[in-house]
Amino acid sequence: MDCLVDDAIYIGKSDNGTGSNQYLPLKWGNRHGLVAGATGTGKTVTLQVLAEGFAAAGVPVFLADAKGDLSGMCRPSKMEGFLTKRADLIGLSDEFSGQAFPVVFWDLFGKQGHPVRTTVSEIGPLMLARMLELNDTQEGVLNIAFRVADEQGLLLLDLKDLRALLSSVNEQRKEISAEYGNVSPQSVGAIQRSLLRLDNQGASQFFGEPALDLKDFIRTDAEGRGKVNILAADKLMNSPRLYGTFLLWMLSELFEELPEAGDSDRPKLVFFFDEAHLLFKDAPKALLEKIEQVVRLIRSKGVGVFFVTQSPGDIPDSVLGQLGNRVQHALRAFTPKQQKAIRLASQTYRPNPAFDVEDVITTLGVGEALISTLEAKGQPSIVQRTMIRPPSSKLGPVTKTIRKSEITESDLADKYGQSVDNESAYEILQERAENAAKAAEKAAKEEGKAKPKKRASNRQSSGEAAFKSLLRSIGSTVGRSIVKALERGILGALKR
Repeated sequence: MDCLVDDAIYIGKSDNGTGSNQYLPLKWGNRHGLVAGATGTGKTVTLQVLAEGFAAAGVPVFLADAKGDLSGMCRPSKMEGFLTKRADLIGLSDEFSGQAFPVVFWDLFGKQGHPVRTTVSEIGPLMLARMLELNDTQEGVLNIAFRVADEQGLLLLDLKDLRALLSSVNEQRKEISAEYGNVSPQSVGAIQRSLLRLDNQGASQFFGEPALDLKDFIRTDAEGRGKVNILAADKLMNSPRLYGTFLLWMLSELFEELPEAGDSDRPKLVFFFDEAHLLFKDAPKALLEKIEQVVRLIRSKGVGVFFVTQSPGDIPDSVLGQLGNRVQHALRAFTPKQQKAIRLASQTYRPNPAFDVEDVITTLGVGEALISTLEAKGQPSIVQRTMIRPPSSKLGPVTKTIRKSEITESDLADKYGQSVDNESAYEILQERAENAAKAAEKAAKEEGKAKPKKRASNRQSSGEAAFKSLLRSIGSTVGRSIVKALERGILGALKR
């Protein structure tokens, strides 16, 4: 049996393999979903099965590979060991065969896939402040710096651009504070130190050009199968705030760029957000409201978002209520808090008279899950205890040699292989500072007979002259045209 049956994804069979087949209708794929369960209960296999189903239906997929286990999707399964037993158990062995899927590898650090880049200007102050773990005061100063850059048409492509801008803002904090609000050297220094920490984590490779074209995520192969975009996230997980904010930025970019899709028979793209608790952990209320808004609205663009995490309690209720398709693997109940989480999770399902959901959640075996998907007019189906089917592609990682071959032979290798350092804020500010210094030196020579104190008070520092030159540039034709074009989206990211 193929993973795609009658416009639905075949997930598995209920009642320990003896009951009815369980499907996720493609029509409701953009109504989002949840894959939850404790460590070692089979979430990764379920994620792989769902990704295969969407890809087979011609729906491109993006997923973050937090453990490095999903790279095997580019090779067919050999159907050995427990995979064969699972196929036999659900009556699939006679019809089942291994199948490779069209995988594209990506990596924020450019080591295990095509580099993923964006510019500082495009990511915006809200999400950058979260990456940098800034407090409210520091975030306010960062917003002021972005406001100055936006108004002056200064493109912030990489971290050196932002450092140059912050230095300029710090030199002219008195003038800027009078117009925009207080800018203290302590706050600027704290932002600079946070930038250094982010740089040490390898994030500097994320900022620059060529920037990621999200259309490259939404592609099919020659056979009409959706491309499976796999982000190497094993190293990225060492910087959880960077990981969560990066995936949130991608969601917001998809929302801003894609046109309205209306009702369709399948999604345009399905986005799997693994380790989803990292997105919501310590997130301020204002950001949570924005996330809720993005999740609610992005389905109208034809994008389905599946959150993968250990417990449904990791997801805020405002977001959890929007997740119509649910796969719940086993949960542990060792503490009162865990018991409460299980009780709350069981209450979110449409009951099945054959069993008690709260009791079953703790007794599910590896590869078993409670499944409820949308059906008919978008109503949740009765929850079913289901044995998940084995994946058609290889379970587990491929070798480094195979991964490297896939990257090298990809049709995107030339597009993203080499970074480009275009003229931006750093070069412009540096040039203005140099010109201002020369002008100040010339003026000083012409005032050779003036008193030293008077000369000192009249002279501008290179930073002062550069900033005033920056202010004057806003009146130029180029300055006005850039300002007119600037527009930021729902999460503060610069619209392209």
